[in-house]
Order: sequence, then C-alpha cells, then structure tokens
Amino acid sequence: MDRARLLALLASVRAGDVGVDDAAAALAHLSPASLPGADGAPVAVVDHHRALRCGFPEVVYGPGKTPDDLVRIAREILARGDRLLVTRCEGPACAALLAAVPDAVHHPRARAVTVTRGPAAAGRPGVAIVTAGTADVPVAEEARVTAEALGEAPVAIYDVGVAGLHRLLARHDAIRAANVLVVVAGMEGALASVVGGLVDRPVIAVPTSAGYGLHLGGVTPLLAMLNSCAPNVTVVNVDNGFGAGYVASLVNRGPAR
Repeated sequence: MDRARLLALLASVRAGDVGVDDAAAALAHLSPASLPGADGAPVAVVDHHRALRCGFPEVVYGPGKTPDDLVRIAREILARGDRLLVTRCEGPACAALLAAVPDAVHHPRARAVTVTRGPAAAGRPGVAIVTAGTADVPVAEEARVTAEALGEAPVAIYDVGVAGLHRLLARHDAIRAANVLVVVAGMEGALASVVGGLVDRPVIAVPTSAGYGLHLGGVTPLLAMLNSCAPNVTVVNVDNGFGAGYVASLVNRGPAR
C-alpha cells in the first residue's frame, strides 16, 4: 500500500463505504512477510510498509538469490502491490522471473526487470540522464529505468563526453531544462564537473568502472568527482545507476505531501 491507496482507504471509511474492521484488515497486510527457504530458515523478509514510508515498494537486488528465491520474493511484493523493480537481474534467476511473471518487462542493457500494473500515469518531466561515452550507457540505463519505475519521464542524453565537448554544448538546452541531472562517466570522470558548471541544478555524478590501466575499476573517476570544483555536484558509488536514479526521482518530485 502506498500513500494514495491509504488516503483512498481512509476516505472510504469516512464516507461509510468501508467498515472499520475491513480497513483494519487491509492495514494488517502491511506487516513484513517472512519467506522460508527449503530448510525452513527465512531467506527474505519482505517489507510491505516500504511504499507507504518511502513512496515505492521494496526494490529487489538480484545477485545472490536463487531462481526460486527471486520468484517468490517478486510474487510476494506483487501480491500486495502493483509495482516491482528488480536490479542486476541476469542469468537463470532472471529467466525464471520472466517465466513466472508474464507482464514483467526485461531491460537487458540496464540488467533490470520492472512490473507496472494498474492505470498508466504520465511520467514527471525534469530528470536528465547524461553519459560521457557509450561504455557508460549500461549504468545510465539502470538509472533511467529506475527513475522511470518511480514515475519519472527521464530524458537520455548519451555519448556527450569531454573528448568532443561540442556534442555536450549541442544539447545545452535539454540539459538546462532538467530539474536534476544524473551524469555518468568513467575514464577521468570530468563530465560531471563540466555539466555542473553549466547548470544551477543538482548534479548526481555516477563514476563507472569503464577505463584503462590504473583507472582502478572506477576509483579514478570516483575521486575526481568527489573533488569536483562545481559545488552542485554530489556523488554516488561506482556503477550505482540505481542509487542515482532513485535520488533523482526524489529530488524531482519534491517534498512529500
């Protein structure tokens, strides 16, 4: 249950359309659900209160879960809600999930699976996802799919790195139009500072593990972004497109009402 559903339930109680006992029973379903494994020990505790507290159901991190684990967790979330996001979803577990949930949508490049049920709503404009190079697109796609799952309508501005600065300047209007920007870059990570110097909006920098030699698997752009001279740049962890997309959505939607 999310905030909109809770408010609708309370309004129905006030109008006399739903009894107090029925409302209490509905709220009782918000308690966590423990899913036991084959040996009886719990392998997951699904937080059904998450959407009400945070605006979106618990997100499932795919690695480390067996195909059976992933399917059972996804089904439990969807049994009490209409949205699902699974990140880093690959291999046999991903195949099992897609077979078990027919309306699931696979986003191969983002390594994500989403489910959205109920009436389709128009996404909120205001989020832009910017990449330095094509090698950074998988991380950017994770950010884009995450933001989209949370109700945004993100704009993708890809392959506009500082090695050809004219490409970025050609998209200056689209960059300036965004309320919040996710900037994804490997190598030396310079793009985040450049974008930060062009806008008066928050920039969420995502270092990627794309790079040569002593690039150190993303540590080089991570340190460069942390030391950015642009004061509107903040940084998430290496390859964390999910975290960047989630925070971008929170910024774009504004304070909870």
